[in-house]
Amino acid sequence: MLRTDGFASVSAPWAGGELLTRPLIFSGNELALNFRTGAPGFVRVEIQDEAGVAIPGYTLDACPEIIGDEIARVVVWKQHADVGALSGRPVRLRFAMKDADLYSFRFHEH
Repeated sequence: MLRTDGFASVSAPWAGGELLTRPLIFSGNELALNFRTGAPGFVRVEIQDEAGVAIPGYTLDACPEIIGDEIARVVVWKQHADVGALSGRPVRLRFAMKDADLYSFRFHEH
């Protein structure tokens, strides 16, 4: 049995790890993750400008730990999930993970 959209993943061990994307341009107003964490694990997401500077309101500190096993969890930063203001401009995504697998991410309209 294969996981939905989960043939390959970026994995972080118990010690943790990070993934930083190249600059990308997206459309949509929500970011959804297909991921799985172990019991003590988590995923957190930061959105940066193309130079690698965290965008206020979308920092790692503003993103609560995302825990579980889901194929379309919407990322929330300090009570908001709307990324529409960043749509159409180059950004980088920084994923901080511990005991977790990230299978995919996608931007979409809510």
